Amino acid sequence: FSFPLSLSRQSTLQDGGEEVEEGAVYHVTLRRVQIEQAANKGARWLGVEEDELPPEHTISQYETCKIRTIKAGTLEKLVENLLTSFGDNDFTYISIFLSTYKTFSSTNEVLELLLNRYGNLATLSCEEDGSQISSESSAVLQTAIASILRAWLDQCSEDFREPPNHPSLLKLLDYLKINMPGSEPEKRAQNLLERFQNQEVEHDSVFYNTSLSNLCDEEELDIRNLEEFSLFEEDLVAEQLTYMDAKLFKNVVPYHCLGRIWSRRDKKENKHLASTIRATISQFNTVTKCVISTILKGKELKTQQRAKIIEKWIYIAHECRILKNFSSLKAIISALQSSPIYRLKKTWACVPKDLLVMFEELSEIFSDHDNYLTTRELLMKEGTSKYANLDSSVKENQKRTQKRLQIQKDMGLMQGTVPYLGTFLTDLIMLDTALPDYVE
Repeated sequence: FSFPLSLSRQSTLQDGGEEVEEGAVYHVTLRRVQIEQAANKGARWLGVEEDELPPEHTISQYETCKIRTIKAGTLEKLVENLLTSFGDNDFTYISIFLSTYKTFSSTNEVLELLLNRYGNLATLSCEEDGSQISSESSAVLQTAIASILRAWLDQCSEDFREPPNHPSLLKLLDYLKINMPGSEPEKRAQNLLERFQNQEVEHDSVFYNTSLSNLCDEEELDIRNLEEFSLFEEDLVAEQLTYMDAKLFKNVVPYHCLGRIWSRRDKKENKHLASTIRATISQFNTVTKCVISTILKGKELKTQQRAKIIEKWIYIAHECRILKNFSSLKAIISALQSSPIYRLKKTWACVPKDLLVMFEELSEIFSDHDNYLTTRELLMKEGTSKYANLDSSVKENQKRTQKRLQIQKDMGLMQGTVPYLGTFLTDLIMLDTALPDYVE
């Protein structure tokens, strides 16, 4: 449906059921759109713009448009819908497809479908029935394919990492050199290939120079001199942990998080599967073990000394919270809540009450109440904020927090957020179990 001379639109949505065609099932949404138009055609004839007319000189009309969203389909239809979605400005579908197709297909298979069926511009002049298509339509199709390839290279570049030869990326480069020479996608594909090759030469790739032992067996952080540990500034320890966690988080390949991929990690043939997620979990477990070992390792330590170490870790956890590093924060809290530490009743009795309150407040962030609602809401809130939003019932904690935040603001620092991935991995595995990939 078209919307001639529309000025403003107010829409209401209505479920239109499903439409089934060969190879695809679509969910239909009917959108009733209100269109304000000039009541006087003479005004338009005189050249009066509609937005210059007062409300009493306009009338409201309604039109209904049908929106189809693909619900299920063959791989061919899903790939075809990439082009349809681009034409409809539905970039959400493109992102969803690129993030999830690896659970039921491969990079090479999707690339072949996209390029061979829709991207061969030399043969696009003829339809299957022999009729000609316009150069304008061909240009639109080329623009759509270029945009999809650009999004693929930007959002899911790791899909093309297939050492040592990277066949899918080479196939894409050959296509771009012939059909889109000098284009932005060609430059990005060439840069990506060079980056992969350089990483292999320098043995600097996170994904392929990490040994299996490093992925599966967490390193033990050996702090032999506990007296030296007590001299470390809490904020510096938190900053170092955040640096390490942020680096690992930025390297996470999105499809490694998918339930279908992650749930297969324990099989022998999949020992290298989801390496970027394994790396974050290895770091998490290393931090947890470090917290426990610093508290328990020194047999000669007195109760007061162990309490001081617990206090220090609570302060470090608080600094991680200020830095919005929820990964190390969760690791430290989990360690302090573990049975070996929790059972130290006399030690905990020596921890000041205000620090116990701080610990409880930090622990509440990861409460499993209402399916971890607090964690989810906090991440939504903090994910787009420049600084952490902290509230505390202890005045001393408030002063400490405000001082640290003010220092960050004075330095002009803006923080990203490092989430705790465990909650989301569990969600994705549950979704994968509940929702089958194939429908009848």
